[in-house]
Amino acid sequence: MTHISSTTLLYYMLAKRIIPCLDVKNGRTVKGVNFVGLSDVGDPVELGARYAREGADELVFLDISATLEERNTFAQLVGKIADRLNIPFTVGGGIASLDDAARLLDAGADKITVNSAAVRRPELISEIATRFGSQFVVVAIDAKLSDGVWHVTTHGGSRLSERELFSWAKQAQELGAGEIMFTSMNHDGTREGYPCDTFARLASEISIPVIASGGAGSVDDIAEVLTKGRADAALAASIFHYGEISIFDLKRQLHERGIPVRL
Repeated sequence: MTHISSTTLLYYMLAKRIIPCLDVKNGRTVKGVNFVGLSDVGDPVELGARYAREGADELVFLDISATLEERNTFAQLVGKIADRLNIPFTVGGGIASLDDAARLLDAGADKITVNSAAVRRPELISEIATRFGSQFVVVAIDAKLSDGVWHVTTHGGSRLSERELFSWAKQAQELGAGEIMFTSMNHDGTREGYPCDTFARLASEISIPVIASGGAGSVDDIAEVLTKGRADAALAASIFHYGEISIFDLKRQLHERGIPVRL
């Protein structure tokens, strides 16, 4: 029997997660800048399997073209992805009801993420959390900074809502969210770094894990958001999709900087 020291156990409990994100449109993985200008970067099933082999802690798959007609097709894709993975993966896009969430969890997703539908009808968060548990519910928040205020957006960042980032994150936590995945619309795809001060404030105002999304362009950016930004996990896409760094190399460099990661 293998014995793990208390120090090692604490290290892994505090470990920061590295999460590749695959935006899926019509069955293909795509990437853009500020949610527009999308280009094809590969097959989501193959990419997901590759990232799992490379040491990703989790994966996020977002159906960015979700419609009622495509929902069943996407559930089939989720099943194919689940068959190839041995790590947790979160699925989102167009989830507007308990049935939508159940369908994807039944297909093999470990967690689901809700965004626009939850902004419109916050009770959706508590409905899913009550049925499946808070650990299954990730509330995604796409927010845009304007005149010093982080405005929550919906529909892939195309519509402004009346909600504000910090108050909405706190409400989502109260309703049963297990994690918050915050994407800065101003930074998404720019590869110019995360708004770390904003992430640090968010982490201080809520008690559930914060996943940082939008802006990763280098090891420095990810290290900064995991330390100065106090994020529990860093989500990235472009730097992995375009082969700028492998997940293994990223985690090795983070480890060398004293940031706890699972190697």
